[in-house]
Amino acid sequence: MTEGYCVKCKAKREMANAQEVTMKNGRKAMKGSCPSCKTGMYKILGKA
Repeated sequence: MTEGYCVKCKAKREMANAQEVTMKNGRKAMKGSCPSCKTGMYKILGKA
């Protein structure tokens, strides 16, 4: 699983239901949710 930062919990956590998406500018990102508070999480990956 991918680790991301939850803004609501203010902690790094493993993303639940993580999936890779492509942003409008062509960069890859991981989109998921926080396992404890269910807030949406987003982690921007490198170019590719």
